[in-house]
Amino acid sequence: MQNQPYVDLDAIAWAAMEQYGFIPAFPPSVIREVGALTTNTVSEPAGNPHDLRSLLWSSIDNHDSQDLDQIEYCERGENGAIRVRVAIADVDALVPKRSWTDRHAAHNGTSVYTGVVTFPMLPDSLSAGATSLLPGRDRAAIIIEYTVLPDGSTRPGSIYRALVRNHAKLVYEVVGDWLAGAAPVPETVAETPGLREQILLQHEAAMRMKKRRTEKGALALETIEAEPVVAGGRVMGLVVQEQNRARCLIEEFMVAANGTLTAFLAAADLPMIHRVVRTPKNWGGIVREAAERGVALPAEPDAEALTQFLIRQKAADPDRFPDLSLTVVKLMGAGEYVAFRPGDIPVGHFALAVTDYTHGTAPNRRYVDLVIQRLAKSVIDGKRYPPYGPDELDDLALHLTDREKASQKVERFMRKAAAAVLLRDRMGETFEAFVTGASEKGTYVRLIDPPAEGKVVIGEEGLRVGRRVLVRLVAADPYRGFIDFEYTE
Repeated sequence: MQNQPYVDLDAIAWAAMEQYGFIPAFPPSVIREVGALTTNTVSEPAGNPHDLRSLLWSSIDNHDSQDLDQIEYCERGENGAIRVRVAIADVDALVPKRSWTDRHAAHNGTSVYTGVVTFPMLPDSLSAGATSLLPGRDRAAIIIEYTVLPDGSTRPGSIYRALVRNHAKLVYEVVGDWLAGAAPVPETVAETPGLREQILLQHEAAMRMKKRRTEKGALALETIEAEPVVAGGRVMGLVVQEQNRARCLIEEFMVAANGTLTAFLAAADLPMIHRVVRTPKNWGGIVREAAERGVALPAEPDAEALTQFLIRQKAADPDRFPDLSLTVVKLMGAGEYVAFRPGDIPVGHFALAVTDYTHGTAPNRRYVDLVIQRLAKSVIDGKRYPPYGPDELDDLALHLTDREKASQKVERFMRKAAAAVLLRDRMGETFEAFVTGASEKGTYVRLIDPPAEGKVVIGEEGLRVGRRVLVRLVAADPYRGFIDFEYTE
């Protein structure tokens, strides 16, 4: 790589953001507005909040995350029940609707994580500071309560304001290895009295909920997401973020918290935004994938049958299961946001096996979550009129679906740009890969090692999603995000 010219990945990331309609830099109006804020608003929340700072709250996130949206706490109840509290950062307290900061956040719609540069939805002084549930800080929060019963079902509880304090910032990989029995108790857990028992109780609650959702047909998917590792402007490799027990714990807690939020807003007869995944757009393709592995799926979409097939495949061939998962994801289609009015029939979330679902647990990172938070607070505070009407939510749902897709395009582009830098010295080499997309737009593959994605530009006729192939690298252009292959089998 020493003979290759330097590639400015930061500049490529900024250009990609602009290409897909984002405003990557915070305008002066936002900088001035945020600069005028004080943290007193956070330590002295509005209303008459519960003081829950003494509870042993903790967070689990990536090792470098500072934009902490939620913390968790559990306690045993009667008859085997586990009471769960999830505290969500009260971002609305410092980002009021129609403020300059809010307008900018609404335009971009989401934080964008390129692996090279992170473009936060809110300035770092907020999302990684005043509105983040960082350890050792008093913070205003919205508490979502629910009860996990012995059979894994959940009973929604109260939603209210509180003052909280995160007592331990934990890391997915470290906690996940411990919970799997592959590593000792993490140092932070061992040094914090009661935290070991607290995390084990959280894990118990999560496993109950996961088992229940799996039985109902929640898809047991496990796709590979390769992120570039960049040091000193050089791409050192592509690292796969693997699912583990700690990530599963947080996923289950957030699914239940978002379901509780939806029930809370529905009980108040408020319009809202649902997060939906419709029935698969290419169920026939999923049926063919199963048939090739000796399994007959029903002719009509059936989440329970599909998840049982996936569970068996993971047990039979764990090394190739991420490939199958990605194939199913591609054939199933993307999620979207849909405005929901009281009395509407919900679309549901096919992949999660839930009917009424929203996104409301990450208001530092996603604008839709800030919208849902404002709706919930209007109920908590007994306001006569909600902050959003049905027509406004219609427009927001369409816009935020578009912004989510755009953010995925930026992130995918940057993965390809970084991979192109990594691969440009290996021109002409042959790699094992599998087909991830095949349509009129082109045929795409992902290499097994390194897990880079690219387009088949020679010999692509007849290739279909899920097929294992050999491809030869013919071009790698970081500035255009192109990695081109020739099909060689």
